[in-house]
Amino acid sequence: MSTSAAFHRAIALTETAPEHADRAFEAQPQPVPWPKAYGGDTVAQSVAAALRTVDDDRVLHSVHSSFLRGVDVSEPVRYEVELIRDGRGFSTRHVRGHQHGKLAFLATASFHVPEEFPEHGPALPEVPAPETLRSSAEVLAGLDGPDIEYWSHGRSFDMRHVPGPVYVEVEGARVPHQAVWVRSFEALDDDPRTHQLAIAYVCDYTILEPVLRVLGLPWREEGLVTASLDHAMWFHAPARADEWLLYVQESAGISDGRGLGLGRFHTADGRLIATVAQEGMIRPGRPL
Repeated sequence: MSTSAAFHRAIALTETAPEHADRAFEAQPQPVPWPKAYGGDTVAQSVAAALRTVDDDRVLHSVHSSFLRGVDVSEPVRYEVELIRDGRGFSTRHVRGHQHGKLAFLATASFHVPEEFPEHGPALPEVPAPETLRSSAEVLAGLDGPDIEYWSHGRSFDMRHVPGPVYVEVEGARVPHQAVWVRSFEALDDDPRTHQLAIAYVCDYTILEPVLRVLGLPWREEGLVTASLDHAMWFHAPARADEWLLYVQESAGISDGRGLGLGRFHTADGRLIATVAQEGMIRPGRPL
C-alpha cells in the first residue's frame, strides 16, 4: 500500500537537552533496503530541527549540507542546533547531526522574512502530463525484492519519470537530463513548513539519476555504490507537495568518481519553487 507515513515519521522530532549547542532534537531514520539511511531523510530532519528554533514570520530560503558519515537506520540521530543569528530580515542556524557519538551530518539553514518582489524563473519544459505516465509501481509490476517494494510504495511520494525511470534498466536515451513529476501519496496538512519539508525530503531520491542515465547505470546495476557528498537547496516560492510538481534535472558534470546533479522544482503551471544542487559518489560494479 502506498502511503506518506515514512515522511511523517521522519520529521517527527523529539526535543531533548542540548549537549553542544542551543537546542537539540532526536529523529528516527526511516527503514530502507540497504544499510545506510536515505539522504533526503537526513536533510529534512535537520531542516525540521532548524525550523523549530525560528519565529513563525520567517521562512526557509536555503540549506547547505555535508554528508560526513553514513547514517544507521536502526538508531536515532541527535540534531544539535546553534542559533547563529537573528536579524530584522534573516536568521541563520547551524545544525550538527550526531549518531553513535560521531558527527555524521552538517547543515547551515537560512531563513527570511518574506517580501513583495517580482519573480522570474526558467520556463517549464514541455513534458507529458503526469496522468499519462506510469507510476513507479506500474513500471515495476511483476518484479520482486525489497528494493522493488520500496521504489513502488515505500518512499512516500508518487514519482513519474520522463523519458523513463532507471530502476532496473535505463529507459530511454543515455542523455544527461530528465524530469520527474512528484506528489505525496497522501494529502498533507496546510502548514507551508510541512510542504517545504516534503520537498526537501523528496529531492534526493532522483537528483543523481541524470548522472546514472548518461553513464548507462540503473540503480539495480550489480555492484553499484552511490553516496551523497554534499547538498544545497534554495526555496523561491511556496507550493503544495501533495499537488504535482515537476522536478527538472540534469547532470552538470562527471569526473573522478563523482557526479553533480542540478534540479529545479516547478508547479504544474510553471512557477519556480526550488533549486537543488547535489554532488554524489558513484562507484560502478563494472568498468565504464
